Amino acid sequence: MTILRIGNASGFYGDRFDAMREMLTGGELDVLTGDYLAELTMLILGRDRLKDPDAGYARTFLRQLEDCLGLAHERGVRIVTNAGGLNPAGLADAVRRLAGRLGIPVRVAHVTGDDLTTALPRALGSARAGGTPIGRLAAHAYLGGFGIAQCLRAGADIVVTGRVTDAALVTGPAAAHFGWSETDYDRLAGAVVAGHVLECGAQATGGNYAFFRDGDVRRPGFPLAELHEDGGCVITKHPGTGGFVDTGTVTAQLLYETAGARYPGPDVTARLDTVRLSQDGPDRVRIEGVRGEAPPPTLKVGINRLGGFRNEVVFVLTGLDIETKAALVRDQMEPALGKVADVRWELARTDRADAPSEETASALLRLVVRDPDPEVVGRALSGAAVELALASYPGFHVLAPPGKGSPYGVFEDVYVPHGGVDHVAVLHDGRRVPVLPAHDTAVLDEVPEPPLPEPLPPGPVTRAPLGLVAGARSGDKGGDANVGVWARTDDAWRWLAHELTADRFRELIPESRELTVVRHVLPNLRALNFVVEGILGAGVAAQHRFDPQAKALGEWLRSRHLDLPEVLL
Repeated sequence: MTILRIGNASGFYGDRFDAMREMLTGGELDVLTGDYLAELTMLILGRDRLKDPDAGYARTFLRQLEDCLGLAHERGVRIVTNAGGLNPAGLADAVRRLAGRLGIPVRVAHVTGDDLTTALPRALGSARAGGTPIGRLAAHAYLGGFGIAQCLRAGADIVVTGRVTDAALVTGPAAAHFGWSETDYDRLAGAVVAGHVLECGAQATGGNYAFFRDGDVRRPGFPLAELHEDGGCVITKHPGTGGFVDTGTVTAQLLYETAGARYPGPDVTARLDTVRLSQDGPDRVRIEGVRGEAPPPTLKVGINRLGGFRNEVVFVLTGLDIETKAALVRDQMEPALGKVADVRWELARTDRADAPSEETASALLRLVVRDPDPEVVGRALSGAAVELALASYPGFHVLAPPGKGSPYGVFEDVYVPHGGVDHVAVLHDGRRVPVLPAHDTAVLDEVPEPPLPEPLPPGPVTRAPLGLVAGARSGDKGGDANVGVWARTDDAWRWLAHELTADRFRELIPESRELTVVRHVLPNLRALNFVVEGILGAGVAAQHRFDPQAKALGEWLRSRHLDLPEVLL
């Protein structure tokens, strides 16, 4: 059968607005996907829906569609998106109204069944503070792609979903187009890998890339996959768009927010250790050889809830005696912090000796407080900080006046059996088609660690940053972070595989020294994937650390110095 060209026009809620038009006009395309959901987005949409029961979806998508629906219709491009968020039926209705107003005949379907907010038996808190509930806002199962496939097979032009896996936006159209069954695991796994590469938009075309100087990434284009019936694909982009696609940019995205060799999902478990990449020409990377296994017996459910209230004050410390100034203000604030449930101080030594500007002579002392009671972290705290303005260290000032406490979120995941959700495809004509759970499942087991390559022979070394010989990309999954590290040459891989152990990782990243760090080895990608458990606390919405999504954790690792073999430099 023909190649299926699937593009991406959004990697998150807030991505580049004109990407949809660029993808529709830039070249050949069969299906255009848009990923708008993340753990934090579900919390944001949940708070929106508290204010307005008709809200809960990504409104940006509607505005993009108003500009581009006619283009998609003229070109015969189908659109598949998870912009439905917490309210896919509401967004589907809004799209129909928009199409009617524009006079464009489109068939709109949606997928439902992911919402378990009221169905889960375990209550996750019901306290109230200041009139705001501290408890569950949203609980949604990660569905697979076969509900999307049902909608497309029935003739839908636009399919709106809620919480599906990011890769389902690709597996669904691929299964519909090629006629795959639920047990075509190798083919489905290939589509999952393609979907994982596409899901974060420009991250596959040079965005956020360790070796960004290899091309012009001032305005990277968005990626597309040319899928084949056997599950293989080529990752590319439209001609003339910015950025670049090579085996490095694809490797980086493959490692993003993954863990070991088995990458589980509701449709299939993809074996990342079987992925083979090759450069197939300028801005073209071929992915082949992906093997798949039966999916695990349970579905992941992401739970977002309000965890309490937080406040933050950043004190600016300038010039001499930075540590002593920090100790003084901490002592002065102590009486106001006695009742606070969680208090965190962090001193960032951004100051330099004999600095040429006041800003570069200054360090930042960050105070973050959390508590179930907004009053405890609100005016009582901010008043105590402001009252020090004329009575503390020399040069006292803060980056911004502290205000009221603001609510923060907590993310956790639980698991339910496949049959514990009512996965339904609501077709464009209103018919409701149940999507059956997976026929076969397999409990996830760790893959035995593969043999390591022969180490490099001994030779002279130079103390230098790891990033001279290795790339990295990092991200978040709930309270854990992953850091994928890959080598660009076979010799660099021979060194990296033996040098960068879990213990060495802990040495280089002091925050991880008391945490569990698990190393996974992926020889086909010349890569190591580290999972750092608990480093992000209760997830991004809880703002547990300076970089709450661990986006730059990999770049910090690359900046750390080791003894690098001179033969690699």
